[in-house]
Amino acid sequence: MNKPIRTISIFCLLLFLALMVNASYLQYWKSGKLNDDPRNRRELVASYSRERGAILVGRNSAVAKSVKSDDEYQYQRTYPAPFQFAPITGWFSYYSSTGIERTQNDVLSGEDSRLFVTKLVDLISNDPPQGGNVLLTVDPAAQEAAYDGLKALGPNTQGAVVAIEPDTGKILAMASFPTYDPNALASHDLGAVTEDFARLNDDPAEPLLNRAIQTRLPPGSTFKVVTAAAAIEKGLYKADDLVPGGVTYQLPLTHGETGLIDNEGRACGPNGGKIPFTQAMEQSCNTSFAQIAGQVGAEDMAKTAEAFGFNSGFFDELQPQAESVFPEELDDAELGQTGFGQFEVAATPLQMAMVAAGLANQGTVMKPYIVDEQQSADLDVLDKTDPQELSKAVSSTTASEVTKLMVATVADGTASPAQIPGIDVAGKTGTAQSGIDAVPPYAWFISFAPADDPKVAVAVMIQKADIPRGEIAGGVYGGPIAKAVMEAVIK
Repeated sequence: MNKPIRTISIFCLLLFLALMVNASYLQYWKSGKLNDDPRNRRELVASYSRERGAILVGRNSAVAKSVKSDDEYQYQRTYPAPFQFAPITGWFSYYSSTGIERTQNDVLSGEDSRLFVTKLVDLISNDPPQGGNVLLTVDPAAQEAAYDGLKALGPNTQGAVVAIEPDTGKILAMASFPTYDPNALASHDLGAVTEDFARLNDDPAEPLLNRAIQTRLPPGSTFKVVTAAAAIEKGLYKADDLVPGGVTYQLPLTHGETGLIDNEGRACGPNGGKIPFTQAMEQSCNTSFAQIAGQVGAEDMAKTAEAFGFNSGFFDELQPQAESVFPEELDDAELGQTGFGQFEVAATPLQMAMVAAGLANQGTVMKPYIVDEQQSADLDVLDKTDPQELSKAVSSTTASEVTKLMVATVADGTASPAQIPGIDVAGKTGTAQSGIDAVPPYAWFISFAPADDPKVAVAVMIQKADIPRGEIAGGVYGGPIAKAVMEAVIK
C-alpha cells in the first residue's frame, strides 16, 4: 500500500473512532443530562405521550391525572382541585416538575424498576405505557377545611395550615395561601406557560411558595409549650405548681441593652410574685416564660427544641424544606426571649404541628410523611409507608403535664376559639413580632384533639391578612381554622 492511501486509511479510521467515542459519550455519559434538558423537545413529546399515573386522596379521588388530548402530545395533565392541592401536587410541565409530581416522578412516569413487568406486558400487548399511582395520606375534608379557613381571611392572606395524625406522622392536611392553578402551568400552549410562570414567579405574594414547609418565622407564644416541656422534663415544675409571674420582667443586662418584657395587659400577677403554671399558660405570660427559660438553661432548651425537630431536616417527600431554628450560643437576655418564641427562634408550620403532635403522642415525635402508598396502574401496592419514630422528645409524664396546661388554655384562656363542644381540646396561641416596624405581627395557633385520645394535631400560621394591626391574634384568627380542621378529622 502506497503512502497516500495509507494516510487516508488512517485518517478514516480516526474519524470512525472519534464517531464511536462521541456516540458512546452521548448515549451513556451525557444521556441523563440531555433527557432532563427542558429544550429537549423529543423527551418532552415522549413524556406527554404516555399516560402518567394519578395522585390520589381518599383512595378514589384523583387530585392529579392524565387525560386524552387532541394535540401532538396525546395526554394532558390535569388537576381537578387545583388551588387546594397545588402546594402538594406541584405541577408537571414544560419548565419542570415540582411537589409530588417531582419527588414521585419515577412511579408516576412508569420508569420505576418495580413497574418493569407492567412495562413489559404493555410492550408485548402493544398497549401504550402507563405510569403508577401515588396515594397520599391527606384527609380531603381536613384539607378543604384548612384551605377554606385561610381563604376566608381575605384575598391578601399569606399563611399555611398543617394537620398531622399524632401516632403515625401522617399529614392529614397541608394548605398554603395564596396558591395557584397548576393547570395553567401544565398547558400544552408553551407560550402561555412561559407567561404564567413568569407572572407567578414575579408575584410579591409568592403563590408558588409552599408556606407550610418553606416559610420560617418566629413562632411566638406557641413555643411556650416547648419551654414548659423543657422545664417539666428537667424536674423544675409540674402543671399544678406555681411559677414566676409579673407585670414586667427585666431581662439580664447584656451588651448595654435594657430589654423589658411585658404581657400587654394580661393578668400575670405582681412583679416578684408567683402564679399558677396554668394561669401563666392560659394568659400567655411572657414574663413567666422568659424566667422559666432562664431557669432551664440554654443547653436544655436547645436539647428539647431539637428533640422536637428544630435544627434538622425530616421531611423527604416535598422539597425544598426550610429547617426550623433554635439558636446557639445564647446570652442570658437572648435565652429569656427564646422562652416565648422570639429572638432568633424560627419555625415552619410543619415544625409547630410536629410539636403539637409529639405532645399528643405522649412525647414521641413521629417522622411526618404524605405518601401513603405507591401503586401500579392496576392499583397493586408497590410500597406502603410504615410509621417511623423520629425522636423521643420528652417523657410521657411530661407530655401529660403540658397537655393539662394546653387544655386549660382552651377551656379558660386565650385559645378558647378552638373549643369543640363535648371534646377536650389542647391548644396554644401565638402572636410573634416580626422585628420590622412596617411588617405586622404573625399569628399562630397549635392544638390537638381529643386531648385524652388525640386523632389530629394542627398548626395554623397567618403571616399576613386583611386584619388591623392591633387586632392580630393567633386565637381569634387561627383558632377557628384549627377547630374546623380538627372537627373535619374527628367527626
